[in-house]
Amino acid sequence: MQIVRRPAPDRVDLSGVVHPRIADIYASRGIKHSGQLDTSLQALTHYQQLKGIGQAASVLADTIETGRRLVIVGDFDADGATSTALCMLALARMGCQGHQYLVPNRFDFGYGLSPEIVDVAAQMQAEVIMTVDSGIACLVSVERANQLGIDVVITDHHLPGEQLPEAKAIVNPNQLGCDFPSKHLVSVGVAFYLMLALKAELTQRGWFTQRSAPNLAELLDIVAVGTVADVVRLDDNNRILVHQGLQRIRSGRCRPGIIALMEVANRQASRLTAADLGFVVGPRLNAAGRLDDMALGIECLLCDDTYQAREIASRLDGLNRERREIESGMQQEAIKALQSLALTEDSVPHGICLYQADWHQGVIGILAGRIKERYHRPTIAFAHQDDDIIKGSARSIPGLHMRDLLDEVNTAHPGLISKFGGHAMAAGLSLPVKNLPDFEAAFNHTAKKLLGDTPPQRQILSDGQLSDADLSLEFARLLKQAGPWGQGFEEPCFDGYFELQSQRVVGENHLKMQVKTETGLLLDAIAFNVDRDHWPNALAHHVHLAYKLDVNEFRGRVSVQLLVDALLPA
Repeated sequence: MQIVRRPAPDRVDLSGVVHPRIADIYASRGIKHSGQLDTSLQALTHYQQLKGIGQAASVLADTIETGRRLVIVGDFDADGATSTALCMLALARMGCQGHQYLVPNRFDFGYGLSPEIVDVAAQMQAEVIMTVDSGIACLVSVERANQLGIDVVITDHHLPGEQLPEAKAIVNPNQLGCDFPSKHLVSVGVAFYLMLALKAELTQRGWFTQRSAPNLAELLDIVAVGTVADVVRLDDNNRILVHQGLQRIRSGRCRPGIIALMEVANRQASRLTAADLGFVVGPRLNAAGRLDDMALGIECLLCDDTYQAREIASRLDGLNRERREIESGMQQEAIKALQSLALTEDSVPHGICLYQADWHQGVIGILAGRIKERYHRPTIAFAHQDDDIIKGSARSIPGLHMRDLLDEVNTAHPGLISKFGGHAMAAGLSLPVKNLPDFEAAFNHTAKKLLGDTPPQRQILSDGQLSDADLSLEFARLLKQAGPWGQGFEEPCFDGYFELQSQRVVGENHLKMQVKTETGLLLDAIAFNVDRDHWPNALAHHVHLAYKLDVNEFRGRVSVQLLVDALLPA
């Protein structure tokens, strides 16, 4: 573990706009002018820059006008759930009738638009299929739909292959020839843009002369949840979407299901942050797709009744607790297996592969993430899919593109992997269980080739040291208001040297401390989920902390608090 300070950014003139220290923080995250701080809806990139969106809107408008039966095929994660819910609500508000959604169960059908799911949609009498969060790689499935006379509109954000499906329309910011500047737009963002284009198309056709045109901005709370939960880069455009959604949630103008999900987690809407969407709302939605049926999460977002929303949210919260228990057991088994190899920091493989037949398919992604965090290595956790095939979920570290790594393995060893797909930091794959030893060797070899002989240590990037004047409630509040913070636009982290005045364990493994600066300022601090082997063991111990500045509210008392990310001996 290293605490590394970010390089001093080039000065950006934001005088009169933000606090000078926050101006430096913005500059270190790529802000070059004040226009990038505009989070109004007028600053959003226009939908017309998305390739294929006009054709997609035209197909959907024809579908609505002619009353053809539309089935939305979703996905079993939070981005897929929010995309599905957003389209269901937006289409209904634009006068679409009889549209339905279908979410593949991960245990029966696996990910995406499979030929089997096309057949299920056909049984639902689908005449048009619209995919969300999948479809870009589903060549055979779209061909199957075409054979059945079903038109397909694909909305996706995953990286496309060399060949695209023969769909009626494809909207994906990452497809070749698309000039949309935000390549990090998630599927719920793509869906929102398509609904904007559809509204414009229907308006041009005079559709709203006999009915009210909807205000689609009312659905931005759903867009914010999906964008943060999918852990994509919060570039300029995504920050606008998240900011606008957060504003709606904080003011109480959001879906009852989102309010209910916050209530079961004891969070107040008025103080919600982007991090809460990622750590509170997203996991509870995801729990439905991991352990049961994502339709439960979608119904929570679609629900208009407050009491029913609370009931569904309570069920989702229960599933999330069950997921945590399963994950904890799997993590202990994985760590025990690695410890049995007596690995040192120098002997940990460049790429870690773990497999246990009884592991839960819905939790292996989280397990891979936990092991990746512990050992700072790209990690794949596999679970049993059927007698011959195992399914893997991969998580990567900064500087290593996971999908590209798998593509390189697949190119060098044809037939080793059955199928794969994903992003830079996360991917999924499946392969015959008999291929696992060869795959593990190829994965480790390729990771070593890409990382070099010495894998990088885990680093925490710091925005430097704060003065006593900035270790204040006022500055902490300014930082909160300066967001939204998230992936690629990280919440500010600072570091400094402190004298440890007191410490005590709270909860299972959280360390509550009081620390003193070199000039004598006393501050409360807390480190969550601390490794017991690294707790300081003496008072008056000097420590080097990496921390975030937080506003702590407890029993009516409001104070500044350090949220400790790293605790090292000084």
